[in-house]
Amino acid sequence: MQDSNFKPTLRLLDATMIVAGSMIGSGIFIVSADITRNVGSAGWLIAIWLITGFMTITAALSYGELSAMFPKAGGQYVYLKEAYNPLIGFLYGWSFFSVIQTATIAAVAVAFAKFTAYIFPAVGEDSILLSIGSFHFSAAQLLSIVIIILLTFINTRGIQSGKLIQTTFTLTKILSLLGLILFGLFAFQPEVWKQNWELPWLLGKFTPGEGTELYSGIAVLGAIAAAMVGSIFSSDSWNNVTFIAGEIKNPQRNIGLSLFFGTLLVTIIYVCTNLVYLAVLPLDGIAGTEKDRVGVAAAQVIFGPAGTIIIAVMIMISTFGCNNGLILAGARVYHTMAKDRLFFKKAGTLNGNNVPGYALWFQCLFACAWSVSGQYGQLLDMISFVVVGFYMLTIAGIFILRKKRPDQPRPYKAFGYPVLPILYILMGLSFCVLLIFFKPNYTWPGLIITLLGIPIYYAIRKNDSGQTH
Repeated sequence: MQDSNFKPTLRLLDATMIVAGSMIGSGIFIVSADITRNVGSAGWLIAIWLITGFMTITAALSYGELSAMFPKAGGQYVYLKEAYNPLIGFLYGWSFFSVIQTATIAAVAVAFAKFTAYIFPAVGEDSILLSIGSFHFSAAQLLSIVIIILLTFINTRGIQSGKLIQTTFTLTKILSLLGLILFGLFAFQPEVWKQNWELPWLLGKFTPGEGTELYSGIAVLGAIAAAMVGSIFSSDSWNNVTFIAGEIKNPQRNIGLSLFFGTLLVTIIYVCTNLVYLAVLPLDGIAGTEKDRVGVAAAQVIFGPAGTIIIAVMIMISTFGCNNGLILAGARVYHTMAKDRLFFKKAGTLNGNNVPGYALWFQCLFACAWSVSGQYGQLLDMISFVVVGFYMLTIAGIFILRKKRPDQPRPYKAFGYPVLPILYILMGLSFCVLLIFFKPNYTWPGLIITLLGIPIYYAIRKNDSGQTH
């Protein structure tokens, strides 16, 4: 078993494809239904995506400074450790391994299986392979596990294999989404568009078939926060490129640029896709579509009966590429943690192909466990709170490091500092506080999982000091 340094082989295009590819999964085809039910109007549906996009691009521009200061594997874990202390870094790494990354990998793999079932019904959720009491194991879960194992294996063969899949699948899905937007313009229905924009800024709880019940007072802000859970999940994982800094050529320049280009590109695509939904589907059709599959409903209007198959293939390509990016990048965090003696020792080694093979398989095991449990969906709703919390802490770290290490070289400085970073922190704080009051079920489970890391950290430290004496 060889343990050497990572080899920098990824160019700016590859890094940008990791940013965009890790962001675009199945969310853009689904979550607009729930957003519409929360806000009740076309203007607010687009506004939610624009607010989320603004927050994402602002955070990405701020991360550019940190990535240029610490151009090494581990990304956000390293930034938190350097700005605060090893405990804060560990709490992020622990949350990342236990839920953030592994549950996302499971959810994206199951989404791949669900849409594969449109073409091959035998691999659907309704095809139950095993039942023990209230536990059911479906063909969709089995396929999701196969996909996770396959992509993990491919990524153990070296960064070039993972890079090829990532760049190919991301370019394909970007072109597919651009195709959907273009054909959506041809299928534009003026009467639907006009109807959707009659009362664009009405803000209320929307029930398909019944209309909108207006919010009053601070409940307005609660509704906006609840609506953003879906758009934030769909726009997350943009930071994955920072985890593989050790394998990017000229990381001081290329990570910051890839973060900006990738998040901007995805934000534009997401907003345009939602404008297409509004051009072909009435609000009732967006909010009330079966199993929230807005993308399928829109594709049926745009392409006719073939639309279901077209969108299923698009989502299969999208989720396959997305999971490759998540699997490739995530393992680098556990590798860096293991080097700090905060994860399984074996995860800190590189295999003969210069990739963290053991870390990849540890991640694979946990993601497969989430697939088997079937609980990843609820957890991802609950984890948006924690994810945004860690983003805020990381961006606040820019201010701390400027005081703590004023002389450290900063090849790139956060764009719009201090205004944009402060604005992100205020927006993130508002989002988290509103969720605590209006959607407490979306907050405390993620918080408990994160805080469980505190006794684990001290147990590891105690055990480590015991071994070194």
